[in-house]
Amino acid sequence: MSTPVNTPASTPESHYDDNEIVNHSNNPHFSALMQARLNRRGALRGGIGATTAALLGSAGLSACGGSDDDDDTDNGGTEEPTTSMALSFAAVAKNQLDHVTVPEGYQIAILHALGDPLQYGDASWADDGSETPESYARRVGDGHDGMVFFGMSVEGRYDATHSERGLLCVNHEYVVQPYGLHPAGRTAGSAREASEVDKEILAHGVSVSEVRRAAGSTALALVRGSRLNRRITSDTRMVMGGPAKGHAKLVTKWSEGGTVAFGTNNNCACGYTPWGTYLTCEENYLNVLGRGADDNAQRSAEEVVALNRYGLPENRTAPYRWSSAGADDKYARWDSKVSAASAVEDFRNEFNTFGWVVEIDPFRPDSTPVKRTHLGRFNHEGAWPAPAVAGQPIVIYSGDDARGEYIYKFVSKAVWDPADTNTGAAAGDKYLDEGTLYVARFNADGSGDWLALTHGQNGLNASNPLYPFADQGDVVMHARLAADHLGATKMDRPEWGGVNPANHEVYMTLTNNSNRVDSATAASGSKIQVDAANPRSYTDTYGGVSTSSGNVNGHIIRWREGGSQGATRFAWDIFLFGAQADAAADVNLSGLTDVNDFSSPDGLYFDPRGLLWIQTDDGTYTDTTNCMMLAAIPGQVGDGGQVTAAGGGVTYKGANATPDTVLRFLVGPLECEITGVAVTPDGKTLLFNVQHPGEGSADFAANTFASGWPGTDGYGGVRPRSATVVVTRSDGGVIAL
Repeated sequence: MSTPVNTPASTPESHYDDNEIVNHSNNPHFSALMQARLNRRGALRGGIGATTAALLGSAGLSACGGSDDDDDTDNGGTEEPTTSMALSFAAVAKNQLDHVTVPEGYQIAILHALGDPLQYGDASWADDGSETPESYARRVGDGHDGMVFFGMSVEGRYDATHSERGLLCVNHEYVVQPYGLHPAGRTAGSAREASEVDKEILAHGVSVSEVRRAAGSTALALVRGSRLNRRITSDTRMVMGGPAKGHAKLVTKWSEGGTVAFGTNNNCACGYTPWGTYLTCEENYLNVLGRGADDNAQRSAEEVVALNRYGLPENRTAPYRWSSAGADDKYARWDSKVSAASAVEDFRNEFNTFGWVVEIDPFRPDSTPVKRTHLGRFNHEGAWPAPAVAGQPIVIYSGDDARGEYIYKFVSKAVWDPADTNTGAAAGDKYLDEGTLYVARFNADGSGDWLALTHGQNGLNASNPLYPFADQGDVVMHARLAADHLGATKMDRPEWGGVNPANHEVYMTLTNNSNRVDSATAASGSKIQVDAANPRSYTDTYGGVSTSSGNVNGHIIRWREGGSQGATRFAWDIFLFGAQADAAADVNLSGLTDVNDFSSPDGLYFDPRGLLWIQTDDGTYTDTTNCMMLAAIPGQVGDGGQVTAAGGGVTYKGANATPDTVLRFLVGPLECEITGVAVTPDGKTLLFNVQHPGEGSADFAANTFASGWPGTDGYGGVRPRSATVVVTRSDGGVIAL
């Protein structure tokens, strides 16, 4: 979930703003690091353009353990994609309706929405906020976001080929204040009502639900009462895995050994494993965590550095203020202050237990979720796997969703054995607890490097002047600081990613960045100058009145790695630039038109057929249209050329979008974000989420809201609710093609 560049959150304390915390680190900009190298290479090769051409056309990138010499290298030995895909629908027009609009010949149904019961025995949604707090341990949570469909065999095991029956895992990122949950919104006052906080704690997290098709239908429906239906919440007991397990900086009053944690929070995007488990990712956990006044005096210097770098300065009140609901530990733990003589007596380290990727086994409802620490700790937007190849390592990509943060990948030590399918957490222990975490550097010549975040290498040790890394657990727990030290590239809010199954190229959305400044403006403080991978800075007008600046509309970057899936070098370009159709040519660099223009790409997903889906979470084009989802036929890195963008950045773009390659597939209801998408293996059912419809205003006395969705699409009630939507073709055919 992202807060739009142009519009503030709906209320001052509604939720944590992704733009609240930015990367102020002084790590050298990659353009400075590369300048000497480029000067020499440019003289030899004939300039940046020739360097890029050589990069895309020569033999191969060096993989792990390969040559580290300075020769130009390319995308590497992945075969070019072959596809006969063709989009088969008419583009949906931009609109500001309070409905989900889909192409002619398609239909929608609501699978589940906030407050729907997963089991029998709980009353249906009452549309008045009267549901009891404890019932949310068995009800669908709020703020639907990332999700994954797991096909299920008749024996009840994971089977990636099955479409008729499966398990759907859905993230519940945050509670949409003040609609839905409480009878009249959040009760006013300096201290929160305990019953309201209890309900909010249980409305966060993940829902797991069984879904099935009825005979003769391609639509999936919730199986209420299934033994596999389950909620994981901000209160669920979890265990730690990987190098940070048992670390002194994870010790709390509830975990004297630093081996367990309680709850998962603000889960945005997600991922999955080839052995059939769900990866849910903790992003804006600063929504719920604060730190008391004058706490720095109780901390070591290194603790203060780390807490500040991760956005938790002293005297910070969390937007949700859960810690104000009472003296009980279940509330006190949300204030990460020193309040006792030792860490085993308070919750000073509670903050460090969030920001991880959590592995959940949906096929074992009694299993304990595991926080997989080797994937790093930051504002985890998601965890997207490369296709698993027998005999090669498992590779997972992640973005850190904040302005000026980084892109990461994890490469397992163990190599994939398909016999480990359906072995649950045991496979997670094998593949996710040992390996190498990397951070990306995007070079100005169109090449890139993965920099290892390994203790004892490249200055990541106790003598580091930025932060004294004691061990590998310290490195992954403070991955941002390690990446700062290595000079990784500061990106324009990395959000969702995906790997093209046809050629294994990796795509990632960069939603926007109001702190990106043009090449004539010096970088200072939080302001970051344009570079090749983040090349635009410009001004946009909203509603003819207000303006916003920076990288207003965002873009989608992609890269191709060479050699094995553990490659440490890659070639990159920018697949699409978000823009309005009538924007200047150096803003609308992808040639978008009325059938495919968009702003602030957020969600991104390759379906099993290799079709790319793009979703928006926008606040700069909503004077014209609600948020949307587009379908795209991907090309390949290097299918475009070199351009100069608004703001002066020189970059490499993909081929222009055309009505044959990119089309708007749907538009959501008022004031929503379109997020989370899954397509069944047979391509006949698409699911997506509508988050926070009508978030702008509410009049509880009059029972009127800025949106009436999903009621406006026939799902009952007046209050707006986040929900999962099922899309099928009226003729039962495959989606979009």
